[in-house]
Amino acid sequence: MSFGVYARKVRDRSLPYGLRVSALRSCVQLYRPIGFQATLGFLEEIAGPFQRDEDALLKALNAIEASRAEWHADMRDYAHRRRQAKQCGQRIPPVQARNPNGSPPIWYGAARSAALSALRYWSRSRLPTLRVTAHDAGNTVDVLVAAVLSSGGDLTSEQRHLLVLAVAELEGRMQPDLWSDDPVAYFRARDLLKAAYLVETASDDGQPQRSAAG
Repeated sequence: MSFGVYARKVRDRSLPYGLRVSALRSCVQLYRPIGFQATLGFLEEIAGPFQRDEDALLKALNAIEASRAEWHADMRDYAHRRRQAKQCGQRIPPVQARNPNGSPPIWYGAARSAALSALRYWSRSRLPTLRVTAHDAGNTVDVLVAAVLSSGGDLTSEQRHLLVLAVAELEGRMQPDLWSDDPVAYFRARDLLKAAYLVETASDDGQPQRSAAG
């Protein structure tokens, strides 16, 4: 079913409350810029205990609908800019151009606070299993996650440099042969990269970065 169908189920007071909560979770399956569990956690932070409170449930739905609508508007704007560029002879977008298509790159409307919320989830639930050695990029990402959470989103120039290096190292690992040779290492690098992208978004005033969905 579509996002809109699930949203209508969330608002349908004739349905059992548990089914309405389940419908909200289905909405999250279809729009989860910061990952499924992290998105649920963020919605509870901003809306309240939607698992048992109807006002919180509707507030959570309104929040995810508003963010998704901004993402769709961004995709329309991008398509318009690309049409104009092609008319001027620019067939290939610049490397640095941000493409919002595919997985949404941020939580539209609250990018920094959503990234920080997701990083709190990562710090509790996922990063501990990704650490290997003190010389690994995973430890660098772990240190930067702690730094950006303690500062509320600020990184020093040195920390930003470390983030650039960690992202470059992790992106370099994401090669097709790694998936076939060592799937565990591939998924570990992928997940660390998602956390690094969240740090980027949290430390850049919520400007769109690469997607951390998953």
